[in-house]
Amino acid sequence: MSSRPEALFPLFADLTTLAGVGPRIAENMTYLAITKPRDLLFTLPHSGIDRSRQNSVNTAALPGVITVGVEIGNHTPSRTKAGAYRITVTDAETSFQLVYFHARGDYLLRLLPPGSRRIVSGKVEQFDGMAQMVHPDHTVSEDDAAEIPVFEPVYPLTAGVTQKTMAKASKAALTQLPNLPEWIDPWQKAKHDWPDWASALRQAHSPETMADLAAYSPARQRLAYDEFMAHQMTLALARANLRRTKGRSTQGNGTLQRQVLDQLPYSPTGAQTRTLQEITKDMAGGQKMNRLLQGDVGSGKTLVAFMALLVAVEAGGQGVMMAPTEILARQHLEALQPLATSAGITLQLLTGRDKGRERRTKLAALQNGDIQLLVGTHAVFQKDVVFADLRVAVVDEQHRFGVRQRLELGQKGQSVDVLVMTATPIPRSLALAQYGDMDVSVLDEKPPGRKSIATAMISSGRIDEVVEKLRNAIAQGRQIYWVCPLVEESELSDLTAAEDRFKRLRAVLGNDAVGLVHGQMPAADKDQAMRLFQTGETSLLVATTVIEVGVNVPNATIMVIERAESFGLAQLHQLRGRVGRGDQHSTCLLMYQAPLSKSGRKRLTVLRETEDGFQIAEVDLKMRGAGDLIGTAQSGLPKFRVADIEGQADLMAVAQSDARKLLAEDPNLESDRGRAARTLLWLTEQDQAIRLITVG
Repeated sequence: MSSRPEALFPLFADLTTLAGVGPRIAENMTYLAITKPRDLLFTLPHSGIDRSRQNSVNTAALPGVITVGVEIGNHTPSRTKAGAYRITVTDAETSFQLVYFHARGDYLLRLLPPGSRRIVSGKVEQFDGMAQMVHPDHTVSEDDAAEIPVFEPVYPLTAGVTQKTMAKASKAALTQLPNLPEWIDPWQKAKHDWPDWASALRQAHSPETMADLAAYSPARQRLAYDEFMAHQMTLALARANLRRTKGRSTQGNGTLQRQVLDQLPYSPTGAQTRTLQEITKDMAGGQKMNRLLQGDVGSGKTLVAFMALLVAVEAGGQGVMMAPTEILARQHLEALQPLATSAGITLQLLTGRDKGRERRTKLAALQNGDIQLLVGTHAVFQKDVVFADLRVAVVDEQHRFGVRQRLELGQKGQSVDVLVMTATPIPRSLALAQYGDMDVSVLDEKPPGRKSIATAMISSGRIDEVVEKLRNAIAQGRQIYWVCPLVEESELSDLTAAEDRFKRLRAVLGNDAVGLVHGQMPAADKDQAMRLFQTGETSLLVATTVIEVGVNVPNATIMVIERAESFGLAQLHQLRGRVGRGDQHSTCLLMYQAPLSKSGRKRLTVLRETEDGFQIAEVDLKMRGAGDLIGTAQSGLPKFRVADIEGQADLMAVAQSDARKLLAEDPNLESDRGRAARTLLWLTEQDQAIRLITVG
């Protein structure tokens, strides 16, 4: 099935093929991301209005939506064109008014002739002691009472698109529903009592109570599962496609690893040992490795990654570690150089700063195999960088390296094993959505000796007290990070600038004691400032979030985060992780500007109470939502119309398991259920997955 099934053609036709949808309405609907009948079907009501008939407005809770039978009384036209046109009506117990603005009296007299009976439905409010319904939503004769729904769905709207338009267009789209084969496992469907696909859509567009609008209603749950299933099928196909790509068996003899471990003052944690076993097993297999190594700050990812690189060298090959910034690349070099020396292997750094003869010398050494391990920025993947025998690539801190980019990397047909590392704990639901094509290893222990970090909240009004304590700490030989949210003072923001804070702290603590680093500095100045702090020549480093990732100064034991309430939870956790790396007790001061907002207080309180990055990530997800947490530019996250990533993680996990099982049993999707799954992929516009089937 390399082209869209004919049964789906009506759902992918022009919107104007639907009754009641003209060119102008179709154009307006594009602002709701609706361009075809299929989009209408998956744009579900987000709320509902109870329009069950009542006896009288007397007994109703006002203000509120009321549906009631009335007898039409006197019409009182407005004295001005823009004024209120009032019609007195009487229900079973009392009289009230229907009110219209910019009304045409002749039209209203035909619609509501005095003495006739009508059923009206709309919002009723008290005004000057009289109940009134302004512009009723529905006005019908008693014979047409069935036209007013007992429970009316409320759709998302945009300019030029009314509720009536959406309801009518959705109803027209529902008439186009084809009879499709079932792609859900029969046992799964029966277990949850899910309706079939077409019935689920009809039920979702015709709710009878508020409970029918909830994510847990059978119809909505089934439609959410369909979206998760299609997405996880795409990731599973990408994974299967990668596994079909012939890899190289890379097996080490353990000699270099033992040499390094013997030099360490501690033994690896159980989690480090377990994840390394998972990685080495992947590397030894005949398929390409595509694995995510996830761990909290300080869990020891770098050691695990280095051990994986050593396996490549033991097998006679090379390894590369790619970092997102030059600072982090240099940090890796400094951390790994002693380990490489103890193993007797050559480790080099390559960045965009390498020019001329120096660069040519490195590239030649790399090509003939004299450099066994390379650390660098994205520059390591430039065309002129040629390896003698590259076996494994470690991509560090690449939470922006989305599914699309990994697919593209896989399509290049490279036989290099890929290990992606992230120090940003990812909530389970987002990990499934963003990294579902990868095998995942989690470091859930911290190395022995890693001290806990005392975290306190303090008002910026006590800044002089804080500075005085820092003076004493410096006198005792301790080092301090001071993080600011902005580089320079801005007229648009009162957030303290790094430049300004640097000048003020120098004036108090001495010129030689205080350094400054931020992203706008020239690279050479930035490196110099970091070097002086790392060697202990400066005691306090004023910085922006440029230090969030990768900076390792064991003697730094105090972290001050100014205007902490302006940072995200995950970012605060990352920053805090820059201290507590030595054998001394460390402190993190969250300095805030009063009064704190409710969300600001919650973020800082959560951080004060726990150091568990995974717990912090879950709270962050609940507070900010998936889009804000990862960012729309970071393309690993899909956009679902029905499914809720945050609230339905368990459902996504089931979909992942189901998708992988289906592909394991039917790799080419040729069984009855396999062909139905192909239809689902077409229906949900997973074109990338369809191409993978075609190629595969």
